[in-house]
Amino acid sequence: MIRARGLSHAYGARRVLHDVDLDVAPGRVLGLIGPNGSGKTTLLRCLYGAIAPQAGTVQLDGQDLSHLAPRERARQVAVVAQDDSGELPMTVAEVALLGRIPHRGPLQRLHEKDLDLAARALEQVGALHLAQRPVAELSGGERQRVLIARAVVQQGQVLLMDEPTNHLDIGSQHAVLRIVRDLGLTTVLVLHDLNLAARYCDEVALLVDGRVRAHGTPDEVLRPGLVGGIYGTDAELRRAEDGVPQLLFRGPADGARPGPAPGPARRVARSGTMGP
Repeated sequence: MIRARGLSHAYGARRVLHDVDLDVAPGRVLGLIGPNGSGKTTLLRCLYGAIAPQAGTVQLDGQDLSHLAPRERARQVAVVAQDDSGELPMTVAEVALLGRIPHRGPLQRLHEKDLDLAARALEQVGALHLAQRPVAELSGGERQRVLIARAVVQQGQVLLMDEPTNHLDIGSQHAVLRIVRDLGLTTVLVLHDLNLAARYCDEVALLVDGRVRAHGTPDEVLRPGLVGGIYGTDAELRRAEDGVPQLLFRGPADGARPGPAPGPARRVARSGTMGP
């Protein structure tokens, strides 16, 4: 269980989070969505302790995150950040084994259990055949699979990922998110693609100007009136054959520029109800 209460943070005079409350239940996948600059990455970094918020608290299963030592935090929370490099001079197996660092002493050698965990994790994400390949030689989709394996090897119950589909082709985007969803971990993903969020997330939280404008199931949040107003574009709701909501976007009508959300979004902010 992740519980954030009253999170606020600023960079100098620019406030990027405003009194954010957020809950993620065990085993659920939450997508953080919103326009560029809405505070998604800052919120994610607060959730794993890379940033100490200027106000508010984050709890993991009732424990205050700020009271946990870094090693203990790493045993509970696995992170795949945007800047995880694919240029490390390491093999795939070596990168996966980095997930065991929180569980070993500074001079402790790898055990057979560590090697088995890494092999099983790589097999789970479909990357065992790449074990001896240098990470720098992998495609973007292959690297993401390896980073997910590293997170699995950590054996935490929480997975946080910042734009895991960035720079991936369409097939790799879906493959990576299917793997993430099948892990069964309490997961928070920063995503720009709203249709991927609708398909692979149990819930989505829509951030606008550092505030949670709406939080609920994809059906509840991804309404054309709300989303179109916030992103400054026309949106139409469609359904895939399996019933998953999917949005069709068109460019802004008559040269309109993105701006503040219209009525539906304001209603969500005031009352928590959902506009059309």
